[in-house]
Amino acid sequence: MFIGVDVGTSVVKAAAFDEGGRTLATESRPVGLDIRGGRVEQDMDEVYEAVTDALGTLTATCPEVRLIGLTGQGDGVWLVGADGRPVRPAISWMDGRAHGLVDEWLASGVFESVFRRTGSAVFPGCPGPVLAWLERHEPAALDAAETALYCKDMVFERLTGRRATDVSDASMPFLDPRTRTWADEVVDAFGLGARRGLLPPVADPLATATVAGGLPGAGTPIANGPYDLPACALGAGVTEPGDGLLIVGTCLASLVATRSLALDGEPAGLHISTDRPGHWLRAMPAMVGTAALDWVLATTGVRHAEVDALLADTPPGAHGVRVLPYFAPSGERAPFVEPRLRAELSGVSLESTRGDLVRATCEGIAFAARHCLEAAGLTGSLAICGGGTRSPAWMRLFADVLGRELRVMEGEVGARGAVLASAARHGVALDTAAWTAPSGTVAPDEGRAAAYTKAYEDHLDRLAAARERARRA
Repeated sequence: MFIGVDVGTSVVKAAAFDEGGRTLATESRPVGLDIRGGRVEQDMDEVYEAVTDALGTLTATCPEVRLIGLTGQGDGVWLVGADGRPVRPAISWMDGRAHGLVDEWLASGVFESVFRRTGSAVFPGCPGPVLAWLERHEPAALDAAETALYCKDMVFERLTGRRATDVSDASMPFLDPRTRTWADEVVDAFGLGARRGLLPPVADPLATATVAGGLPGAGTPIANGPYDLPACALGAGVTEPGDGLLIVGTCLASLVATRSLALDGEPAGLHISTDRPGHWLRAMPAMVGTAALDWVLATTGVRHAEVDALLADTPPGAHGVRVLPYFAPSGERAPFVEPRLRAELSGVSLESTRGDLVRATCEGIAFAARHCLEAAGLTGSLAICGGGTRSPAWMRLFADVLGRELRVMEGEVGARGAVLASAARHGVALDTAAWTAPSGTVAPDEGRAAAYTKAYEDHLDRLAAARERARRA
């Protein structure tokens, strides 16, 4: 048996697979988010205990575990002391407290110079701005910390005693994508030279260890990483240049495999280093995602189970209702960076229905996905995964808006990718084609696709106007 653990933003998931990639069992545990005034934090102990609880249940029912793969949410800052325990609550990738610093770096040129150096455009919730904010406002926390980890790294250390990150997590924002080591001049550009020692060792290839005694899965080989976006790409079989993956989750992430660094154009997104030197994922991880739809559903009193029926009953265009779905308190980070951008709703009248609002939101998110995939350079096939795939009607809408066939990947794709990465690191041969086979495909309707192409152009015009207003705010 093989177990993959995916430490998500709101849910920890663990899945057991057989040698052919068939899912045998899954476990999930919710974890909380403390959201207050643009600040988003998490309790590290709660996250770790959710991991060990889910892992314990799986290993109790699947005792013959050959190896474990670990992945999880990226970005944010997870400060730990010399004993591996939290110094303060983790600051999430969704956190917006450092938007003022990003504004400063946009104005001063630091933002662009860092992108031209690393291929990664910083946003408020990534480690550079968060650590710089802590240096200004909570230096005592940095003084007390031994290491500034990423989420899965914190879990890996507590499971194994080994402290390390990998090249994928390190890609945002301090990694030199060519040498695959920390770029000290980037650390200095953010005013963090004195804190350089907080960065963990970059294990290349992935760090391996065995789960410590007394813990679920004790003695089992485990590998740390890659983080959730590249893990999903592995789990979906997206490795050939030009092929892409769209993850419809809390974060709407667009990834395209590439063998080149695109350091020109508008600074946005990032280049995620992979386990193969010279191969990257051009990533546009937009802040917009299922969280936007969740907010609209909660506000309108619509249950998730009603979404498909509402999409079926409401025509494309939602009777003129339009949604720019940028609900995150830290603004947007891909395929552009606007920390002050906020959601906008237009075209609403007394005749508008809940179905109009839901469809307009789903269309707005799909338009954002198209924007990201075009910016990332998609030319090949496209896989899609994430919680949004549970809605067949929304998948058809995505296919129509994107104007291309979708390879639908259901189940725990990130956990699957974590296993594949761990197996490769431990020299265990698995049938990758079987492990990454789609559960089905969805083709676009030509008529609706043509209509949505025109609507997409309108979306871009409205977005440009909204960005201009955000800059003046």
